Parts: sequence; structure tokens; C-alpha cells
Amino acid sequence: MNLLQLQNGVKTFGARTLFDHASFAINVGEKVGVIGPNGAGKTTLFKILVGTEQMDSGQIIRMNGLRLGYLAQEDHWGPEDTIESYLCSQHATPIWELKQMAPKFGLPVERFGERVASLSGGYRMRAKLLHLLASKPDLMLLDEPTNYLDLETLVVLENFLLDAPSAFLLISHDREFLRRVTDHILEIEAGEMTKYAGNIDDYFEQKELMRQQLEKQAMTAQAKRQEVLDFAAKFGAKATKARQVQSRLKQLDKMESIEIKAVPLSAKIRLPEPARSGRQIVKLEHVALGYGDKTILRDVDFTLEKGNHLGVVGVNGAGKSTFLKALSGELKPLTGELSKSDEIDVAYFAQHVADRLDPNDTVLEAMSAEAPRETTRQAVLDLAGSLLFGGDDVAKKIRVLSGGEKSRVALGRMLLKRSSLLLLDEPTNHLDFHTVEALTQALADYAGAFVIVSHDRGFVRRTASKILEIRDGKAEFYPGSYDEYVWSVQKGALSERDSSESTAGVKTSDEKPVRSGDTTSETRFNFKERKKALEKEVRTCEKEITRIDKDMENLKTKILALTDELMTLSGVKAAEKAKELGSAQGEIEKSEGLYLEFLERHEVASQELALMDNRRTD
Repeated sequence: MNLLQLQNGVKTFGARTLFDHASFAINVGEKVGVIGPNGAGKTTLFKILVGTEQMDSGQIIRMNGLRLGYLAQEDHWGPEDTIESYLCSQHATPIWELKQMAPKFGLPVERFGERVASLSGGYRMRAKLLHLLASKPDLMLLDEPTNYLDLETLVVLENFLLDAPSAFLLISHDREFLRRVTDHILEIEAGEMTKYAGNIDDYFEQKELMRQQLEKQAMTAQAKRQEVLDFAAKFGAKATKARQVQSRLKQLDKMESIEIKAVPLSAKIRLPEPARSGRQIVKLEHVALGYGDKTILRDVDFTLEKGNHLGVVGVNGAGKSTFLKALSGELKPLTGELSKSDEIDVAYFAQHVADRLDPNDTVLEAMSAEAPRETTRQAVLDLAGSLLFGGDDVAKKIRVLSGGEKSRVALGRMLLKRSSLLLLDEPTNHLDFHTVEALTQALADYAGAFVIVSHDRGFVRRTASKILEIRDGKAEFYPGSYDEYVWSVQKGALSERDSSESTAGVKTSDEKPVRSGDTTSETRFNFKERKKALEKEVRTCEKEITRIDKDMENLKTKILALTDELMTLSGVKAAEKAKELGSAQGEIEKSEGLYLEFLERHEVASQELALMDNRRTD
């Protein structure tokens, strides 16, 4: 059932057309990622749906009584609002019920008296999520909710969206996040809106298949056209062939041209060779960092060497940006020694660095200001294009750019600078998929040293070879890989959530707890019965894993056939086939979930059986 439909929407800004008779619909329970180039109109669409912007023409059809919940990029609380007063501003859910729900979001009830404006970005997002859920929406609109979140809050947000009964539209450039939480993708591009079944990986696969199919059709049509033109050129002068030539030329006029949308060029980012340096780049010994009387990090011992690729992790407010600021030389240690040779040249991209650009410079001038002398104009133009400044955009003055555009200029300026050490604080914000991929590849191949802070898990995973965790005032190398760190955070968030849910609303009992040494009939362990049950569980799981695996192979074959068939259809038939394809993809997603569930059950049962066997032989 449709929750909301947009029909033939038109929206223009001056001479620029955002939506050109665009249409889409969202149904009950759908989890839709909204993607498109910067400036395509994603945020404008949300503002139209909530009524703060108007279309030039078109129609929005809503389900009767539809409740919309909007998580905007801007904050909507007063300077003196506490968490409690902010949550009370919605009237659908009483505050006592919200306090019961709060631990699920990692938001302690003890902090409800604190001003929202004084909270870290992570805790602000948790308050916003609770406020959103409290309005009991049928459809949620979330605009770039992952920007500036720490990993812990990102996991909270993921769990919130995975558990949410509501449908949602979600704007995000975080590919891994979209992969985890969405089951449809809405693409906004060149004035059109196209909805795809499946997550972001399915979207890219379908786009590529459609592009290949259209290219084949276009090549076939071009060959036929050329055949007609060759025939006309060869026989056009002969009276006996004149009627045939005219007949074929009329066929040529009737042939429909096949439009192939331009595929976005793969962004390329080439970093200059790092400046020459010794083995040691920077060293901290017993360093304390902070501001005035407030100490953020204590007794930091740290060495960064040539070629090190370091990712810095930790909750918001732990001191990640403070650490990078100290490495850059902008922040002096409160105590201890930070040593860095004079030959080390640092390039630093901070979240506020865009404010330092000269407002009278053009984009091209600002980007090339610190580039090596041998850098060509074309190299600067290429990087500008990769950072979404094409054509005449490079001639724009900095003063007319948006905050996100200024941030991209500052990033380009830093990337063109020849340095011994790159420091990047949240560099992927304001970038699209293609540019993030290009930056990821450039850093992964970079011969110099860099230190990055980012909420984008895929970006950190592919670029950082070492992880430094900042926690409880200390900075220490994490003993495992980044994936192991992410897993530990996810495990912690889940256990915290499970703990809060298991204790919520439960009254304490006067009954005495059963001690591990008690041997009542209720607590006595029957070894044989347990082993028998585990063996049965293993057999059941193996049977189900085999069955589901076979079902998934059949579904994959069906999806390939439907995809090929869809390429040849249009109009109503294409819509029907797309619906059938979406249904098949939904089935395979459910099957994959069951497959993983039975694999996990099989592993747990097998491990317990192995432990039981070991105990019997010991």
C-alpha cells in the first residue's frame, strides 16, 4: 500500500531545473536510500514532502492520516532546551515512556536535565532519534544523519533503523551504511527520479546491466542506420533503385533513437609525491593535550613513521580532533614533548579549514595556492572536476559557495600540496560516491604518511593499516584490525541495548537468586539430554542450510532471467516485470537472513558439543 506518491513534480530555481515531471512512490515498510549528485535536489525533495518548499507543478498524494517524521540536518531546539524539554515538545508519547526507551539509544536518563546545545554531536543525534520515534511516524525522512557521528552512535542509528517498523527515506553518501539498512534505492539525477529494488550494491549492479544493454541496443540500431545510409549512397543515383532507397530512408526516420545517459566519469585523484623526510615523522612523549585548565588527553606516547597510514577512532568528544590539531602544530602540548623535524611539511584538512579561504579567490585560485610549481593547470582542473567542480564552476568566487562547496575546495587545496604528512578530519563529508572512491584509492596507494578521522567505515577499512583508539583520556594503538574494532563496538552497543531492554520495567523481587552450586531439580544439568538436543540442532541446521542454499541458487537464476527480460521492455510491462524482480530480490534477502541465522545456530551448537566432548575426555 502506498504511503506517499509524488506525481509529475516540477521544481526549478531560476534557469535550473531540479525535477522535470518526476514521479515516485513509497510503500508501507519500505526502507529507501535516496542518492544522487550534489545539488540534484535530495534535500529539496524532503522539504517539499514536509511542506516547507513548494513545487512549481505536480501533485503529492498521501495516505489518509499519514504521520511524517523529519530528521533534518539543521537543529531545532532552543539554546536553553534540556533533553527533557526538547523531548516534551512532541505530544505523541509521554515523557515517562521516553525515559524507558532512552537506554536503548545509549542515552542515560540521568542526562535528561542537560542542555541539548552542550551535548556532543553523538548525544545530540541520540536525542533527535528519540524525538523522532516519539512522534510515532508512519514515514521518516532522514537527511544525512551519519555526518559527524562517532562509530558508537552510528551503530545506535543502524539498530534504530533496522528495528523501526516505519518506512523511511534516507539521504546518505555512506555506501556501507546504505548497504546495511536499506532495501530500495531512489536515484535523483538529471531531473528524474528512478526507484530500484535492493540495496546500494544491487543498484550499482542494475545500473551497469541496464547501461550495457542500452549500449548493445544502440550499437545494433547504429549498425542498421549505417546499413540504410550505405545502401542509399550506393544506389541512390540509380532510377531502378530509387523507390527502394526512399522506402529505406523512411524506415530510418521511423527508427527510435536510443538515449544512453552519460555515465559519470570515474573520478581520479592523484596525490603529489610526498616531500622527502627521515624515517620518523613525529613523536610524542608523555604529552598532555587540552585547552586552558581542561585536559583532554594525558600521558600520550606516540610515534608516527614514514609511510604509516593511521586511522584514529573513538567516541565524539574523546579528543580525536584535538590529537590531529596537535600533530599539525596548531595546538601546543600542556606538558610533555612533541618533536617534529623542520623538514616535515604538514597538510591539514580540518572541519573548520574552509573558513580560512580567501573569499575573493576563485575555486581554481584557491585550490592551486599551495600546489608545487610544476603542477599544471590541467592537473588542477582534473582534481577540481573530481571534487564536483566542473565547467564554469572553477571560476566562481569562494564567497558565493555553500559550506559544503568551500569544504571541497579546501580538501582539493590540501591534496595538491606536497607534504610529508597528511592530516584529514572527516574528509568524506560533502563528497559523492565516486569522489569518495577516488580519494580512498589515492590514499591507499599513497607512499607518504597520513592520519585520518572518519565515520565512513569503508573508507577507514581500506586506507588505514593501523588504528589508534582515543578513549578515557588516553591514546593507544588498538591491538586488532579495524574490522575487529568495529565488531567490538557493535557487540558493546548490542549488549548495552539488550541489558537495558531486559531490565526496563522489571520490578525487583524478594526471591533469593539461585547459586551456581545449587542442585535442585530445576537447575540440575542433564548432560545426555543436552547433548542429544544439540546433535538434533546441528542436523536440523545442516538440512536447512542445504535447502536454503538451493533455493537461493534458483532465485539468483530467476533474477538474472528477469533482469535480461526487463532490458527489452518498457512502459507498463517493464513496471510489472520490475515489480516481479523486486519480489524475487526480497525473497533472496529473506533467504540470506535465514541462511546466516542457521549458520550461526549451527556454529553455536557445534562449539558447545565440542566443549562437551573435550570435558568428557579430560
